[in-house]
Amino acid sequence: MLIYEPKGRAREYAALACNVYSGCDHRCTYCYAPSATRRNRDNFAISSTRPDFIRKLKREAKQRWLDCTTERILLSFTCDPYQHLDVKEQMTRQILEVLKARDLNVQILTKGGFRALRDIDLLTPNDAFACSLTLLNDKQSLEWEPAAALPNERIYSLLRYHEAGIPTWASLEPVLDPAASLQIIRETHTFVDLFKVGKLNYHPLANTIDWRKFACDAVELLKELNCKYYIKRDLAHYLPQSLNIKAPIVKPIPNRVLQPTLI
Repeated sequence: MLIYEPKGRAREYAALACNVYSGCDHRCTYCYAPSATRRNRDNFAISSTRPDFIRKLKREAKQRWLDCTTERILLSFTCDPYQHLDVKEQMTRQILEVLKARDLNVQILTKGGFRALRDIDLLTPNDAFACSLTLLNDKQSLEWEPAAALPNERIYSLLRYHEAGIPTWASLEPVLDPAASLQIIRETHTFVDLFKVGKLNYHPLANTIDWRKFACDAVELLKELNCKYYIKRDLAHYLPQSLNIKAPIVKPIPNRVLQPTLI
């Protein structure tokens, strides 16, 4: 299945997803996707198109159960839809055209920066545009995310989509520098409609961060700025009772789809 229902941590972000490419050329050092797809990092960074993708997607998009859902299909979990390869292949635009022709809603999650502005004409207020925001310092960003767009590019793309009337959200995950994540909230809250805040996993740096303090600081700041937010389970675990946030309520939705509610 090209359009699938995510499991585990991914389900906290989307009820449906579709991965545009095989691999990702952004080479983020913390990326979980190589292990999730059972590929070594060097091989994973040599991304490619997926065989006969558009024909298969057109067939899948006609399935009756998809006609009944209003859930947004996320592009993408195991790759970036606006990685450098997309400048040449433009598979993301083709996929958006197929899905929108069937009146299916989409949400894009990217670190592509300016590259993501190309398809702004295809999205509607029923869709959403999101960026992963980790750092504000360009030098640090290049160390952790060597080929991804720089932070200011990603932030600018969020602003542009917001101005176009497209709902926006920011993924503050992984958190590499708690102070930077908090500053990102301060600098973007006027044009980001929802913040999804997580932590860093599977990396030695995670053991050096005071997650309880960050979780409390993040919630208090988000409340102070009157932001809509979602604290992922991994981070919510560290919140004290006074700031207790219940785990997402998973509600049944007709025709297979489950979607966690947002705070």
